[in-house]
Amino acid sequence: MGRPTGFLEIERRDRAVAPAKERVRGWGEFALPVEPAAVASQAQRCMDCGIPFCHSACPVNNLIPDWNDLVGEEDWRGAIDRLHATNNFPEFTGRVCPAPCEAACTLNLDDNPVTIKSIECEIADRAFREGWVTPRLAARGTGRRVAIVGSGPAGLACAQQLARLGHNPTVFEKADRIGGLLRYGIPDFKMEKALIDRRVEQMEREGVLFRTRIEVGVDLPLERLLDDYDMVVIAAGAERPRDLAIPGRDLGGIHFAMDYLTQANRRVAGEAEPDAPISADGRHVVVIGGGDTGSDCIGTANRQGAALVTQLEIMPEPPAREDKALTWPYWPLKLRTSSSQEEGCTRDFAVLTTGFTGVDGRVAKLHCARAEWVDGAARPLAGSGFELRADLVLLAMGFTGTAFPGEAAGLAMMRGAIQADAQGFATGRPRVFACGDARRGQSLVVWAIREGRDCAAAVHSALVG
Repeated sequence: MGRPTGFLEIERRDRAVAPAKERVRGWGEFALPVEPAAVASQAQRCMDCGIPFCHSACPVNNLIPDWNDLVGEEDWRGAIDRLHATNNFPEFTGRVCPAPCEAACTLNLDDNPVTIKSIECEIADRAFREGWVTPRLAARGTGRRVAIVGSGPAGLACAQQLARLGHNPTVFEKADRIGGLLRYGIPDFKMEKALIDRRVEQMEREGVLFRTRIEVGVDLPLERLLDDYDMVVIAAGAERPRDLAIPGRDLGGIHFAMDYLTQANRRVAGEAEPDAPISADGRHVVVIGGGDTGSDCIGTANRQGAALVTQLEIMPEPPAREDKALTWPYWPLKLRTSSSQEEGCTRDFAVLTTGFTGVDGRVAKLHCARAEWVDGAARPLAGSGFELRADLVLLAMGFTGTAFPGEAAGLAMMRGAIQADAQGFATGRPRVFACGDARRGQSLVVWAIREGRDCAAAVHSALVG
């Protein structure tokens, strides 16, 4: 710890962002540049605690006090080496991770945690600017071939680790481009896609092969992969959306959030316009679901020129502040406002949508009621019904499991996920492994990276003993 009293002398200052009215005019990231000296000063606030709760809260076990100390000394080269020791893609997590590490920071006891997420992002961005991120080639090859199904964060992390161990991984992706939901689910204003492209280029030079527009289990049977490869890893994510089976669901203008976000991301990337475009331009948009996916829909709708955006959450409004004595260092339940919600959104809590009505086959109204919770289930409160105008409804209520046809491929399934050992990631089929959201259900990018890394270690152990 280079400055033992830094947390007393230096005020917390996170990276600034462009004003909401300005940033909604474009699709690029809106965090403003920060001087390296300012980032180093923030890193000096780290107390290097005897028990680093930030470290235990991070799913990839980032060595946070270590690289905070290195940044505080302005040893940026050492910081990226320490960061890459546990995290393949810190430029992703530095942008889209909710930062449970900051919630666990000792300084969060008085709401002034170290700006860990911003420091991580600047370490990674500077490393690319300086040319420090180069391919890491294995000393020698093993000749063993591994097929990885899915190119999201779990699949990419698994493939990169295996290539660096000397194996020959091939990543299969059903979409046109590599990245999975990193590319098609996360809007560019949260993470620009050039970040994925430069990592893919690095991985190709390390020996990873990529095959797009191939859906394993549909276009290519799992048995064929087992014939051609020594091992197969299923890292296909959890993208089967939760539906809302209520009257009027079949009306036009009601879409799953991921269908909307994928189309918007393709449009921003300059890809061909779909036959049935979904646009929020000039419309009253209602987003059902209060999580990150719903927030991404809000930001996208605002940039498309929505007339009004409303977000409905079935759960009651959480408290503005958590009780530190009860929750710290764990992730607290409290009211959070995302950057997209700040840009323009009406939020309502404890709302149950009971039906849709429309005009000429398109949705026009939502019928809602206040929700009361009885024995763990939400029920409409008598006499609390109300209506909302809606020209476009986006269902962002989470996911129910992987879209990979596991049962047809002879894999055991449980609650929509592929059953696999939590330590060794082995499924019931010999030579088939599963990791990431396909195994654990919908989760964070940082958990996907962790599972991809650990699964690669398990596959390596199975290949070489």
